[in-house]
Amino acid sequence: LCIQLTTWMKYGSAISLFVVILAIWFRTPDNEVLDGRLDTVLSSLLRAESKVGMNHVARPKVAIGFGGCVDLLVDGVSLLNKIGLTPTDRPLHHDYIENAEQLSQSFTYFFIPGAAAERFVLNETLFSELVEASRDLPGNRWSVGGNAPVMAGRMATEGCDVLLGGSFSPDFTDVLSQHITVAGNIVEEPDIHLILEYPSGAKWGQYSSHRANRYIVHSDDHNPYLASMEEFAKKLKDFHPDLLVVGGLQMMDNFPFQSGERAALLSRLAEVLATSSPTLGVHFEMASFVEESIMEDLLHYVIPQADSLGMNEQELPNLLSLLKGSTITVLSDPNPRVATVLDQMREVYRMVNQRYKDAVAQGDDAQTWGKPLTRLHVHTLAFQAMIVTRGSQWKNTMSATAKASLTANRHVCGSDDIDPNKARLIMDDSFSVSRREGSQRIPLQESRPVSCWEEDDYEICVAPVLVCTEVYQTAGGGDNISAAGLVLQI
Repeated sequence: LCIQLTTWMKYGSAISLFVVILAIWFRTPDNEVLDGRLDTVLSSLLRAESKVGMNHVARPKVAIGFGGCVDLLVDGVSLLNKIGLTPTDRPLHHDYIENAEQLSQSFTYFFIPGAAAERFVLNETLFSELVEASRDLPGNRWSVGGNAPVMAGRMATEGCDVLLGGSFSPDFTDVLSQHITVAGNIVEEPDIHLILEYPSGAKWGQYSSHRANRYIVHSDDHNPYLASMEEFAKKLKDFHPDLLVVGGLQMMDNFPFQSGERAALLSRLAEVLATSSPTLGVHFEMASFVEESIMEDLLHYVIPQADSLGMNEQELPNLLSLLKGSTITVLSDPNPRVATVLDQMREVYRMVNQRYKDAVAQGDDAQTWGKPLTRLHVHTLAFQAMIVTRGSQWKNTMSATAKASLTANRHVCGSDDIDPNKARLIMDDSFSVSRREGSQRIPLQESRPVSCWEEDDYEICVAPVLVCTEVYQTAGGGDNISAAGLVLQI
């Protein structure tokens, strides 16, 4: 045994080195192929994005409402550990949070699959404790938050002049782009939203996350009332926007309104949207809704007034389920296949437009009719997908899909320059256009990564995402992606 050990010690280092050299020798071609593939996809997406410019003599005008907040971003697991919250053995969905146990159950429920979620905290004491614990947590960051301000920031960066509807503090407005004009009241203290971020593979007790994402909690008592709506509506008349965007309505979800209060607010919003120019494109950005009554209100008041809808892979089946008369889908596959998403998109497109046709046939008033849906954009971790009606006002769909894809990486990695060494493709090498048997399969071509084709009265475009592997921030991803996609289509 001693002789054998001595012999191993004598030659072991040389053998180990030889094994490493062999591993590198056999692995290098694969790595070179992979790196080359990512480089080609990236350069092709950049080329597709740059095929069209803004093509405007003046900067396009975009009006965006409503609300805003200050985001406090922290590592979610570190925060929960700091306050002494232990992982539950009963992951459970809650519509809102009343105590620490429900927070643990709800966070775990979404943490395991890595699904985005946002919840209202009824217990103000608990929320204050979370905020105070977050303030001195290493690595915490403060940023402008809320769907509307985040989309406004992206659109200003991309070359638009923006009218932003929201009630903000002076400190808040000071950090906004000079190309953003605020319509709303001044508040002394902005609402804080806590963003509990976590990377893919993060550990909390016996659980680990399947993908990077965030869990958001807030105790916001300003934004649910759409306090800036009237001021926004006044300035809208003289602003003459090229696009009107509505977001942030999830602040109304499970908020303790008085009876009829929320419906009255959404009815007034429908009036504002309906009285805008009939040629003005209206985009509604979906979010995490869990209360069925607000989804029904949105289907009645808001969605009929929108030409365009934006959402993620959780919100798409949620909306479709409600359109079918079923219950809300709280948690869906966080990594759906392309064919599944496209089938769901086709069905939403068809059902929303059928509701419009039925309203027109019944002779309902124009406010109830609203508009037909002509654009649907779904953003997922792995890919971007758009349906756009042929002959509608929305243009440059291929380039817009490419821009949305690139923006996903830029935002999550926190850099305008995309590094292929910090990215990977997780979309399949080929995908079916539908789950129906015999459906066409489309290969991913590195030199032409955006696949577009025509069906019925619309065009579909799908683009792979260069998924960021060194996550800087997931919160606000959907807002940045949707805003960037819209910029090239107005």
